[in-house]
Amino acid sequence: MKIVFFGTPQFAVPSLERLLHHPEFEVKGVVTQPDKRRGRGSQLVPSPIKAVALAHQIPVWQPRRVKKDAQVLTQLRQLSADVFVVVAYGQILSQEILDMPKLGCVNVHGSILPKYRGAAPIQWCLYHGETQTGITTMLMDAGMDTGAMLLKAYTPIKLLDNAQQLAQNLSHLGADLLAQTLLKLSAQAITPVPQQQSQATYAPLIQKSDYHLDWSRSNLELHNQVRGLFPNCMALFRDKPLKISATAPLATAYFPQLPPELKVLEQQYDSLAENKGRLGEVMSVIKGIGPIIQTGEGLLLLREVQLAGKRPQSGWDFANGMRLAAGEVLANNHDRDFGSQGS
Repeated sequence: MKIVFFGTPQFAVPSLERLLHHPEFEVKGVVTQPDKRRGRGSQLVPSPIKAVALAHQIPVWQPRRVKKDAQVLTQLRQLSADVFVVVAYGQILSQEILDMPKLGCVNVHGSILPKYRGAAPIQWCLYHGETQTGITTMLMDAGMDTGAMLLKAYTPIKLLDNAQQLAQNLSHLGADLLAQTLLKLSAQAITPVPQQQSQATYAPLIQKSDYHLDWSRSNLELHNQVRGLFPNCMALFRDKPLKISATAPLATAYFPQLPPELKVLEQQYDSLAENKGRLGEVMSVIKGIGPIIQTGEGLLLLREVQLAGKRPQSGWDFANGMRLAAGEVLANNHDRDFGSQGS
C-alpha cells in the first residue's frame, strides 16, 4: 500500500513509525510544516515528523501553503499513492489534494467525532471535564473534521491527566487504529459512517485569554482549565505572572482519585473546608505538599507552579521559598497579557 504521510508534531510520530515498520505499507514521502526558529539562538528546528522521515531516508516536502505550491502538487500526483494519511499536519488540504490518492485521505483525529472537531480536541475535552475520549479515523472531505468516520478507539481520562499525558496516550492509540483502518480499507472491509451534524461540538485554536485563571470559578473547573491548557495557565502573585501547571481539586468525591502522597489531605479536609476565604486566598500551606487556594466553589491545591524567568517547581518548594502564608491572595489576571513569560 503506497502512502504519503502528512504530519508535523510529536503526536504524529507514532503513526508514522507504525507505517514505516509495517510490512504492508510503503511510505513514499512525507509532507510537513516548514522548519521553525526556536530557542535563544533562533536556530531553525525541523518538525518531529521531518526528523523521523530523514532518519529513514524518506523524501520530505515542506511547502508554506501546500494547496498553492504547484511543484509539490505535481510531485504528489506523480507518486500515484493509494492513500494520503493526515495526522496533525496543520494545514487545510484542497479538494485537488483530497482527490489525488486512489482510496482517499485518511485522518487520525484526537477525539470521538463528531465531538471536538477542530484544532485542539485534546485540550478542550479536558477543559470541559470529559471522563472518556479517544481516536477517530475518517475519510477527509473539504470540511473541518466533517468526513465520514471509519474506526474509533476509546480511552478513559483520569482526574490528574493533563493535555501532554493524554496526547501521548492518544498518539499510540491512534497509531494502532491507523494501521487497522488502512488494512480494512484496502480489503474493502470497512463502511464509512457519516457524522451526525446535530451532535457536533468544536475545539477551536486556543487564545491567550483562555489561559487566564478566574478564582470565582469552581475548583474542578479551574483544575480542568489548568490540565487542559497545560502548562500555560496564569494567575497573579505579588503583581507578577505565575504559571500554574498542576493542581488537584479537594473534595470527598475526588480523594479516591488522588495519588497516595496526597491522601493526608483527606484527613485534614474537614478542618480545611471549615472557613471560606476570599477568592484566590491561600487558606493553608501544607508542609511537603503545597498551598491550598479558595475558589468560587471548593479548595484547590497548587501542585506545580512556575515564576516568571524561573524553572517549574513543586507547590511546596514555591510556598517554602517565597515564604507564602495563609491569608495571602493570588489575583486574577484577566486584564493583563503576559505572553509567554516564564516559558
